[in-house]
Amino acid sequence: MSADGGAAGLRAVPHGWLILDKPRGLGSTQAVGAVKRVLRQSGHGKVKVGHGGTLDPLASGVLPIALGEATKLAGRLLDASKAYAFTIAFGTETDTLDAESRAVATSERRPSLAELAAILPAFTGAIEQRPPAFSALKVAGKRAYARARAGEDVVLPPRAVTIHALRVVSAANGSDAQTLDEVTLLAEVSKGTYIRSLARDIAQALGTRGHVSYLRRTRAGPFAEAQAISLDTLNEIGNGARLEDHLLPLEAGLDGIPALILDPESAQAVRQGRVLSGMPRPDGLHLAKAGTVPVALMELRGGTATVVRGFNLTDAAE
Repeated sequence: MSADGGAAGLRAVPHGWLILDKPRGLGSTQAVGAVKRVLRQSGHGKVKVGHGGTLDPLASGVLPIALGEATKLAGRLLDASKAYAFTIAFGTETDTLDAESRAVATSERRPSLAELAAILPAFTGAIEQRPPAFSALKVAGKRAYARARAGEDVVLPPRAVTIHALRVVSAANGSDAQTLDEVTLLAEVSKGTYIRSLARDIAQALGTRGHVSYLRRTRAGPFAEAQAISLDTLNEIGNGARLEDHLLPLEAGLDGIPALILDPESAQAVRQGRVLSGMPRPDGLHLAKAGTVPVALMELRGGTATVVRGFNLTDAAE
């Protein structure tokens, strides 16, 4: 059995990314399970699978699924910026800050589009936001959402995040045609940003209350919704469609990182975890490759390259 092969009758282990358009109601762990099931059905046997950043069950959109050696890069997507389309419904704030729970505050006030446009710059750039009580952050060793569900009063400390861009996509007028019942925004945000908190804070800055009634992730790191496949398309792979038609290469998760092409001797040294010296390349991360085959993610400093993450791939796997 080779490093990338399997028992007789099984297809080679795939290495790369499936970008899933996760439907509302499906958890990220469930999505990973669905991919594992499809890979077994399509004859790929046991494949290591992971996701590149949790997407709430109540949200839809881009969920990168890493296969094989690409799982070694999944953690990098946690640090990547992301983009979301979301709708703020004005008038009611809920305990979970979305549409699936009880109201905790209400307001009759509805903002105008001009008022909204005037306050958006205050929510752009480096800001501090208080995470929602119903979040996966830990408080004294226990998840905040577990404490909140148990009736505890959970108040998490503010944290620094960056809103790279924030703009209005559409708006629905209220009864007087001058005010808004809801507004849909597009936000490009740093890691750690809570869209539900952003919606809450925008509503409060407008002198009212609000919650998220719609949430869709349109981009995660280098992966955009145009690359995403539906659950129906995923299931077609299990029924015989070509996985290769939808599988993005491992290096697709390393957008913007330059390649470092190695000769056979250097490639073997890197596979053994050895340091390379005398490399006339700029400092920073590089993707070391032997021909077209990724060998390792390497950090260059002063002409010396050290392995950050090695990949168990060979020419035979291509």
